[in-house]
Amino acid sequence: MKTATIRARTEPGLKADAERVFRKLGISSSEAINLFYSQVRLRKGLPFPVEIPNAATRETFEKTDRGEDLHEYPSLAVFFKKMGV
Repeated sequence: MKTATIRARTEPGLKADAERVFRKLGISSSEAINLFYSQVRLRKGLPFPVEIPNAATRETFEKTDRGEDLHEYPSLAVFFKKMGV
């Protein structure tokens, strides 16, 4: 029997984006929250790594937010070739 209630505030855009993903997965927000809580209980912690980004990563995020140093490629093949993969 489910009787506990969770109330949380979040950004409307974040909520809408997450609920769009849930719909594609065929689950409700409540089911997603229960899934998350079950994984926390099972793992005795968050089910994904949470890390503070290093200086290079923070700088990259800041540049991306400003629209700097962005690159576009016509295909994945071209991207991988450019990356040397």
